[in-house]
Amino acid sequence: MCEDVAMAWLRKRGSRKRGSRAAGRMAAAGAALALTACGPAGSGGGDSGDTNPGGREANYRRVIEDPHPRPADVIEAAGAPTGVVRADDGSLLLTYDAGNVEDDEGPAATAWRIVGPDGRTVAEHAEHADAEAAPPAFKGVRGGFVRVPPGEGAEGAYALDVRGRRHKAVSTETPLRSRPGDVLLAELEPTLIYRPATRTVAPPAGVPDDAIRLAVDERGTVWSLDQPLTDDPHRVVWQRDGHALGATAVPKPYTGGTLAARGGTAALSLTRGEGVRGLLLTTDGGAHWRTVLTGGIPWRDLKRGPESLVLEVLADGRLLVGEEGGRYWLADDRANSAFHELKTPAQCTSLTVDGTTLYGIADAATATYELVKGEGLWISRDGGREWRRHEQRG
Repeated sequence: MCEDVAMAWLRKRGSRKRGSRAAGRMAAAGAALALTACGPAGSGGGDSGDTNPGGREANYRRVIEDPHPRPADVIEAAGAPTGVVRADDGSLLLTYDAGNVEDDEGPAATAWRIVGPDGRTVAEHAEHADAEAAPPAFKGVRGGFVRVPPGEGAEGAYALDVRGRRHKAVSTETPLRSRPGDVLLAELEPTLIYRPATRTVAPPAGVPDDAIRLAVDERGTVWSLDQPLTDDPHRVVWQRDGHALGATAVPKPYTGGTLAARGGTAALSLTRGEGVRGLLLTTDGGAHWRTVLTGGIPWRDLKRGPESLVLEVLADGRLLVGEEGGRYWLADDRANSAFHELKTPAQCTSLTVDGTTLYGIADAATATYELVKGEGLWISRDGGREWRRHEQRG
């Protein structure tokens, strides 16, 4: 059971979508998020003591209309991060987005904050924005973070070191042969990898023309899901340094969905019709593959569709499976044959993995002036048995 703490606050997709920007966190955000311990059956934070919704709305509007907003104001208005990524030294970069509550158009404000391994703020930045634009997204890399290009191509990508200093990223159209440390920066149209050692953004060499999904693991292996133009089944293909290593067919009657890979484990969600029905996976770098259609995950209860599936690999090879804003399951061990449902301290709108650490964001599903119970960034380093809420310091 979680202790009550002040409200404030992680997500998506990869940041994959704008996420929520609940506006009413102001009243509680002033009391820092006191890194609160939760037991294995944590059931969410307490109420925030919301007594001044009109004041919160006025403050929120002031922040998004300010042409030069202060980072602390944007972070307070947003309440919860939209995403969190980690550098190799343990520093975190949290992104925040406060959008127009009444309309998808109009003013907005975005911010990022870098938090050192000791939990103290190292650097932060805020910008006035447009509610229609995708908020900034980053990936954690060796030595810091890299900005994901906001549109097609590599334009807009840059690096931040762990002190918040910005560095230019070198863009090239010459494909790079993948190697350890490369990070997948953009999956498709175009496909881009980032090499931290040279701060280079480039397409990876050897990716098949009919690839529709990609993943790059820490060894530099590029895994792709290929969709042939014929009636042949989808295939998972993997290669490294521009050289093909192997391929396996997706078992009929399924087609491939989300792809994830790390530490010799690679997994592909199996879809049929409008639903996800299981996994195709390997735990030995592609030498052997098997299909998992049970294992404790009620696949037919997943109602949000393949596009909302979360599939990530922990550094120890275990898989995390779930749905954005829904339920999540974690493998019992590296074999990934049995899964148990995670108990989170609040309803998480997103759940991500870095190494073996779980990061859960509790926020509203859409921008709102209302408070959200348990709102904030929650962190578990023991597979979801205990959770702590991120503390904002300094």
